[in-house]
Amino acid sequence: MFEEFRNAFQRPNNAHVQLIIINVVMFLALAVLYVFSTVSGMASFFEIVHKQFSIPPQLAEFITRPWTIFTYAFAHSLTDIFHILFNMLALYWFGKLFIEYLGGDKLVALYLLGAIAAGTVYLLVFNTIPFFKERSTFDGMVGASGAVFAVMVAAATLLPNYTFFLLFLGPVKIKYIAGFYMVLSFLGSVGGNAGGNIAHLGGALMGFVYIKQLQIGVNWGGWISITLDWFKGLFTSRPSVKVTYRKTEPRKATTGFAKASQEEIDVILDKISDRGYESLTKDEKEKLFNASKK
Repeated sequence: MFEEFRNAFQRPNNAHVQLIIINVVMFLALAVLYVFSTVSGMASFFEIVHKQFSIPPQLAEFITRPWTIFTYAFAHSLTDIFHILFNMLALYWFGKLFIEYLGGDKLVALYLLGAIAAGTVYLLVFNTIPFFKERSTFDGMVGASGAVFAVMVAAATLLPNYTFFLLFLGPVKIKYIAGFYMVLSFLGSVGGNAGGNIAHLGGALMGFVYIKQLQIGVNWGGWISITLDWFKGLFTSRPSVKVTYRKTEPRKATTGFAKASQEEIDVILDKISDRGYESLTKDEKEKLFNASKK
């Protein structure tokens, strides 16, 4: 299992599976801690840890735990297995479709942006609208639903007529699947799980806006991708640089587009698969175009 998990993080264009693994591992870790702390009579210790993954509805309390705007999106209810099950199934289906067109880096960025948007809307509603302020006495919210809704609505905005084949229903366009869950969340915003459903709507809004901005050339998640690449670089060993000297020869004049070897073309295609075509530099696009004419 550990070998398969390690390989999952080494494969390119596999961000949806990586996010699922992180969520499942976090669920299992909290579940083990919950059982052992309960059996040993140290339930209060689990509550302290769980609070670090639960975003509170009161703004005054949230200020004391601001990191929960991210961590809540990687924790789930320990008493309802369907909470994490349905979230991860939706993340796999819609995340895989998203990656095929926009790449893994953008999926991770959108997941985190969706979590931020869902948490922000949740906090605004429960701290500004009297109806919800009176009902903000619960401990907090956990779950990846808001981030998953962002991915689902983004996929439906990008490819509204793409079809999923659903059990008992047959082929259904994903714009109708997203619309159905949007209506359910809107109706549930005044129910028992008001906080979760409000977060769904916040995440969905981010998914829609993210794609619309991307279509005009604005990448709202660029800063997240850059930050994550910087962190990855801290744990990646770099080969030592060997300097050699050789006699330079006059360069021959060339015309037309820059030529590339097959190895360079393979690297460019891998980059498209991982980050999308728009991540290529002008020189890389020229090389790819020139190779396609052969």
